[in-house]
Parts: sequence; structure tokens; C-alpha cells
Amino acid sequence: MGKKGDESQLPWLEFGEPDFWSIFQRASKISGQTNKMPSRENDIPAHRMRAYKNQGKDSEEMRRRRNEVSVELRKAKKDEQLFKKRNINWVEEEVLQEANSPRALTNLDDIVNGMSSDDEATMLVATQAARKTLSRERNPPIDVLISYGVVPKLIDFLDYSHNPSLQFEAAWALTNIASGTSDQTMTVVKNGAIPKFVTLLKSPHPHVSEQAVWALGNIAGDGATARDMVLSNGAMGAILSLITPDTTVAFLRNVVWSLSNLCRNKNPPPNFEVVKQCLPYLCKLLHYGDKDVLADSCWALSYLTDGTNDKIQVVVDTGIVGRLVEMLSESEVAILTPALRTVGNIVTGNDCQTDAVIFAGGLNHLALLLQHTRHSIVKEAAWTVSNITAGNTDQIDKVIEAGIVELLLQVIKKGDFRSQKEAVWALTNMTSGGSPEQKAFLVRAGALTYICDLLECKDWKTVLVILDGINNLLSAAEKAGELETVAMIVEECGGLEKLEVLQHHENESVYQKSASIIDAYFAGDASEDVSIAPDSTSKQFAFSTNTSVPEGGFSFN
Repeated sequence: MGKKGDESQLPWLEFGEPDFWSIFQRASKISGQTNKMPSRENDIPAHRMRAYKNQGKDSEEMRRRRNEVSVELRKAKKDEQLFKKRNINWVEEEVLQEANSPRALTNLDDIVNGMSSDDEATMLVATQAARKTLSRERNPPIDVLISYGVVPKLIDFLDYSHNPSLQFEAAWALTNIASGTSDQTMTVVKNGAIPKFVTLLKSPHPHVSEQAVWALGNIAGDGATARDMVLSNGAMGAILSLITPDTTVAFLRNVVWSLSNLCRNKNPPPNFEVVKQCLPYLCKLLHYGDKDVLADSCWALSYLTDGTNDKIQVVVDTGIVGRLVEMLSESEVAILTPALRTVGNIVTGNDCQTDAVIFAGGLNHLALLLQHTRHSIVKEAAWTVSNITAGNTDQIDKVIEAGIVELLLQVIKKGDFRSQKEAVWALTNMTSGGSPEQKAFLVRAGALTYICDLLECKDWKTVLVILDGINNLLSAAEKAGELETVAMIVEECGGLEKLEVLQHHENESVYQKSASIIDAYFAGDASEDVSIAPDSTSKQFAFSTNTSVPEGGFSFN
């Protein structure tokens, strides 16, 4: 007798090629979107504060879990986009030529003395030498130069508006100091650099204002405290004013990267009234034809949506959800990753916010992403789906209609553990908030077999989620008078044996829950008639002739 949930028994959807966006318009040619405030503050229904959005876990545990996902994604992001970066974009050949010049300085004492000179030409040469020293690709002597007291002098040079070359070299050197450790960054901050950099954003010399943007981005990237200091000095509005039709691609990349750092960090989050100013610009930039600009625009939006429902609503009201969903077809992982994260954040909100993603075609894209070659994308897509399946029954129906349940089962069967874990959450949320018919669909699809296979995993938190799912399905079956049939599925796939082993688990919650399931659903006469065991035909349950079954298989009604 075949087990329910065998691959041959599952209906698989075939998907066509994704519709990739290939034409992007410059930001200056796209009409702006206005952002609207929600009608009331903290519009978070109580039922949304439990188990992502409804049943199961309490809100505190769910918020922690979302934070863990954020941390994992941010760690993965570091290889693609740094929160701080040094400016080492200079031509080696020119440097070698200048180093052989009689005016070139290499000795630190000479550099410091030159910066203290009364002659601006000497100051410039010394500052340029300091900048080059700090631009080394490996192990720049940041602490050494700090110990020589160059930071206050470099900050003083930022005021030399009559000498933009000196301003530029000083700003470049300070940018690289601020790219270092938190202590090194705070040395720049404590000496009063932030307001001077904000002033330099209005410099008539683009190379000076661009370097100021870079420096402020490095400072903001140090953490919430430094970020708020930058914002409190009016940097947001000043940086946004640099986005014009004439802004070069290289300059725009630095601007958007700095904006993303100004929106980043959650402990505490930035003042939303301040950072939401960038939303109309980000909406335009999502149509810009540069990979880095698109990626950092999405990262900024992912930070803005990583919060309460009222903040999510402000983003939804811009009308950008459709474009974000389209970007889930991006072939560039650097763009796809933050776009997916932003969509995932939106569906953590209320039903209307989740529906905005569904109505934009989000489920079809998520179905494709559950089959992605990258484990990190599959994991994030499954996490996003788990927030949708934590919604109402109409939303769960849409998930089923999109063929996503079958894909989740394949993730559990073949995916890496992090992806499996998220897929389990998605299915368990369906067992928690789904209708009797939806729960019966999961059983017919073989969900019990797949999730029982993971009962032996080492992560006790995931085991508890699986136990919740099993308990929910058995409870629904009992109410529908189908307990014996569904219990037999658990037993046939080895689930009962695994449950018995879990009664000796070191985690108290695991052994209590597993014991409770056995006592509630498997404590009957072990010699019961095996003729009640189901057989799989036509993707439905069929029973022996001794059992009366409604035509077309059972449902938990």
C-alpha cells in the first residue's frame, strides 16, 4: 500500500518563464507618488499580534522570530552591500607618480606637520598624503593617524569653502576613518564632523558633496545612535535634494546607499516621520536602470516596512506594491533579495496589506521563488508564504489555488533545513487558521507524511511547530469523524514511532506535547481493524468496503 504524500500522488503545477522587467526609466521621467498617512495610529488588530497574524504563538515570540530572520538576511547581505565602505577608487599609476614627486609626503610626522602649516598648498599636499595612507586596500593605519591628532584638523579643513580641493581631500580622509570600527567612527562624530558634512551636501562642487554623502553614509551605518545624530542634523532632506535629473549614476549610487543606512536599524528604529520623506524618491528609483540603485532602494524599503502596520500602510499607500511584486522576477539576486524581503515584510501586516501583495500577483512569483536555485531565496519565499497562510481562509485558498502547498512539500522533502523550517511554519499556520476543507486538503496532499519526516530534526523549536501541525490536523479529523483514518496515516509513515521517541526528549515542551498527542489520538485498542487504513487513488482518500465514505473523499466538515 502506497503512503499518502508520495510524490506520485501530488498534483504538480508547471510554470512558464517569468516575465522579467527589461526596460527601466530614469527617475526624472517618472511621475511621483504621494505618500498618505494611515487613518489611525498603531492600526494593529489584536488577532494580528498572535502567530504572525492570528493563531498559535504569542506576539512576543513572533516578533522575535521575525528579528531572527532579519539578522540572518542582514548577515547574508554583507557580502553584497556593506554598511560602511572606504573610498579607494584612485588610479595606482597616478599615486606612484605623485609618490616620486619631491612634494610627496610619506612620513607621518611630515604629514602632521604639513597639515599644521600656515600655507594652504602645504596643507593640501599633507592632507592628500593622509588620504592616500588611509586608502590602502589592506590594514590602513586608521588608529595611528587618529593618535597623531589628525581628525580635528581634517574636520577644520571642511570649512575651507574657498579651497574645494582641500575640502574634498579632508572629506575623503574622514570618510575612510569613519569606515572603520565603531570607536573610529565615533572619533569623527565626537569632533563635530556631522553638521559640517551636512553643510557640504550643498557644496557647488559635486565631488565635494558626493564625498560628504559617502561620509554621512558611513557614519549612519555605524548603528542607531550615529544614524539618529545624522538625521537630527537635517541630513535626510539635504541628501534627497541631490537626486535630480542631472545626478550621475555613480553619485546616485552613493546617495541611495546612504539613504538605506539612514533607514536601517531597529533598536530603536529611526524617526519614521523623518525617514518617510524618502518614499516618493524611492518609488521613482525603483524604475531606474542601474542594479546598485535598484538594490539599495529596495533595501531602504525593506527597512521602512520592517515595523508596525501603520508604517507598512504608509509604504502601501504609495502604490509601490505592484512594482515590488514585479521585481520578484528579477534575475539579479542582489535586487531580488531585498525586493523579496520588502514584500515579506508587507504581508506581516493586516489582511488588507497582505491582499495588496496577493492582488498584485505575488503568489505566482512566490511559487517560482520556492523553486529557486538559491537556498536563501527559497527560505525567504517560504517565510513570506508562512505570513500569508497565517491570514484568513480566503488568503489560504489563494495559496492553495497557486499550487504553493505542493511546492512547500517539495521544499520540506528536498530543501536545506532553514527552508524546510519556514515551509513547516507555512503549513502549520494553515492547520491553525484554515477551514476544515483546507485542513482536509493538506491531509490529502500528504502533508502529514512530509512533516512527520522532520520530527527527528535537532531543532526543538521546529519540532514544536510540527507537533502543533500534527495536533491541529488530528483534532480536525476527530471532529469530522475521520480520526482513525488520519491517525493511520501518521502511523504508516512512521510518525507514531517518532512521537513515542519524543516522549523522552530533553525539552519539556516537546515531550509533553508529543505525549499529549499520543494520549489524545493513539491510546485506543492497538488491535483495531486495519481495514480502515486508507488507500490512495485519484489524489483523494479511498477506504475499504467496510467503511462508509462520502463520494469524492472526506473533508473535515
